[in-house]
Amino acid sequence: MKKILITGGAGFIGSHVVRRFVTKYPNYQIFNLDALTYAGNLENIVDIDKLSNYTFIKGDIVNADFIKDLFQKYQFDGVLHLAAESHVDRSITDPLAFLKTNVIGTMNLLNAAKTSWKDNFEGKRFYHISTDEVYGSLGAEGLFTETTPYDPNSPYSASKASSDHFVRAYGETYGLPFVITNCSNNYGPNHFPEKLIPLFIHNIINNKPLPVYGDGKYTRDWLYVIDHAIAIDLVFHEGKNHETYNIGGFNEWQNIDLVKLLCRQMDEKLARNAGQSEMLISYVKDRPGHDLRYAIDASKINRELGWKPSVTFEQGLEKTIDWYLSNEEWLKNVTSGDYQTYYEKQYS
Repeated sequence: MKKILITGGAGFIGSHVVRRFVTKYPNYQIFNLDALTYAGNLENIVDIDKLSNYTFIKGDIVNADFIKDLFQKYQFDGVLHLAAESHVDRSITDPLAFLKTNVIGTMNLLNAAKTSWKDNFEGKRFYHISTDEVYGSLGAEGLFTETTPYDPNSPYSASKASSDHFVRAYGETYGLPFVITNCSNNYGPNHFPEKLIPLFIHNIINNKPLPVYGDGKYTRDWLYVIDHAIAIDLVFHEGKNHETYNIGGFNEWQNIDLVKLLCRQMDEKLARNAGQSEMLISYVKDRPGHDLRYAIDASKINRELGWKPSVTFEQGLEKTIDWYLSNEEWLKNVTSGDYQTYYEKQYS
């Protein structure tokens, strides 16, 4: 029975990856390591927590001794590393927290894997999940490819770029078997409402302002989280060692166009008058170092592994809205306490 460690498995993307691996591979023992910070929520995976091939471990990847002991105890065969601080706005407010989790935490996992696997890397794999933001900002044309030079512009993207480099360095220096994926903006069920889509769904439900940065013309590529989990599964099992794969949704949207589409769909779902939600749009001061455009060229993973998105953005957005409207209790639970204090500070 393979023993697979998934870090950050109570978070947004991680919970979908954990669910897929636990249910699809009953011959794997899946260990979900999560510190359960504000964005980690065991409610995200309550449907699988009693399955025999699933184990949850509460712990912080920043604690080197804890991580070392964990590897010694369980002798993992593979690591899917998703645990990260991931919100750009928060990284501007507290960059040191991002260095600790995203860089030091990744280093602790790399060191533990190297020590545990020693010189016998047969059947082992360290899979590092990263972001397209490490590439910086695009102009009106072009796409990020796997060979695009790194040019991070925020403390968040700088911390992820650093962790990517350390993973590659451990591959070159010590022969550690690794793969890296850089993905575009994810959306879908269980997304903590600090990111644009779940935040705006929450605000529309409650008739609160929709804070759009600057002129709203920043462009992002959007990837449905379940499609991302499928891609992660493929890369983990079929990707080539020491390779990078970009994962994108082929869905470029300017923020303001996305918000208006979301407003239209929400008006229909909530049986409101057309245009009612759009009246909530409020332009706010732009954030520092805001990248103009991200766009992923995902042709490599399509060509080599046969992956492509299963839904259009309009379809995925409708599925996402339906999930939030059917899980308003979940939404209420995660938007209390510290989050409210942060929200007021960030968008007031």
